[in-house]
Amino acid sequence: MEPRPVPAVIAVVHRGDAVLLVRRGCPPNAGAWGFPGGKIELGEGLRAAAERECLEETGVRCAAVRVLDCLDAISEGGWHYVLVAVLCDWREGDPVAGDDAAEARWVPLAALDDWPGLIAEVARIARMPRA
Repeated sequence: MEPRPVPAVIAVVHRGDAVLLVRRGCPPNAGAWGFPGGKIELGEGLRAAAERECLEETGVRCAAVRVLDCLDAISEGGWHYVLVAVLCDWREGDPVAGDDAAEARWVPLAALDDWPGLIAEVARIARMPRA
C-alpha cells in the first residue's frame, strides 16, 4: 500500500490571554512545543477528536467550537500529516502532561514570539481567534 497523508487535529484552547500548549514527548517534533492533538480515529468527527486528544494529553476538558485552519506537516523523513486546527472553549481542568506529552501548560499569548522550541505556525494559529 502506498503511503498517504494522515488526518489529525490540533486543539486550540484559550483561557483568558493564554493558550494551552504541550511539549511533545514523541516523534514527530519530540521536545518541541505545540498544541495538543493527534490522529483522528476511524469514524470520529473533527470536534470529538480535538476534545479527546486535548483530554488525553493534558487532562483539560474542552468543547470544540469551529475549525480555524488546516495545514500540512511534512518531513523529509517521509511523514505527512494534514492538521485541522479546531478552536475549543476551555471547560475545566488544569494542564497535566499525559499520553505522549512531556509537559503541558498555559502559555501567555504575549510570550509566544519568544517561546523556545515553538513549532512553526503555532503563534499564528493561537492568535487567529483574536484577529
